[in-house]
Amino acid sequence: MTPEQLRQYLTFYQDLGVKNVYRRTPATKNQTVKTPVPAEAAAPLPVPVELPALQPADDTLRKISEDIGDCRRCGLCQQRNKIVFGSGNEQSRLVFVGEGPGADEDAQGLPFIGRAGQLLTQMIENTAAKEGIPIHRPDVYICNVVKCRPPENRTPLPEEMEICGQFLFRQLMVIKPKAICALGATAAKALLATKDGVTRMRGKWHSWRDIPLLVTYHPSYLLRPYNQDAKREAWEDLKKVLHFVYD
Repeated sequence: MTPEQLRQYLTFYQDLGVKNVYRRTPATKNQTVKTPVPAEAAAPLPVPVELPALQPADDTLRKISEDIGDCRRCGLCQQRNKIVFGSGNEQSRLVFVGEGPGADEDAQGLPFIGRAGQLLTQMIENTAAKEGIPIHRPDVYICNVVKCRPPENRTPLPEEMEICGQFLFRQLMVIKPKAICALGATAAKALLATKDGVTRMRGKWHSWRDIPLLVTYHPSYLLRPYNQDAKREAWEDLKKVLHFVYD
């Protein structure tokens, strides 16, 4: 079993409320049974084994970044320029999670700085200003499901999202925001383990490890000229999450 598979099993059981697993104590080499006993009576007693934490004790964003290092865990490393870890207020009450870096992000090592990122900045700051909420983009935290740019901006593969997912998990657990906003289908599916599309999920509250999560459209989708209705819906989603977090 690989470390990633083990992590997934532990996550599954912890989400079910399981705190301990059990293993049987092996019999010693010289142990004998002189009188016949039922098999169940002869079986060694289970010994409780506490589940290990899914993130290191006293974890920090700096530790996570150091653990990523010059990551070579999947094929995305082959064509990337820079790893895009995340940016913003590390104590933010709101975290935006996107899909992965694009060309501009790959060149500079920062998330959401291309056309889609500029639109996201406008959405955050203009909506906050209109709603009387005194925040700007640097006041929130922004990161992606995968930290390296997929070739030709393709959708990350499941194994790529699984490998990078351990670092996203740790980022969110360290920040512990009041809410998460998932930008687009890839982020929503990675965080919610669902196959539903954005249209079905958006505008509704979901939950990631007891943290409220709202799904909305990815800014790159909103840049397409025929998505006028989606733009209006995205602004409504953003108003909802900003008021929830900052009111």
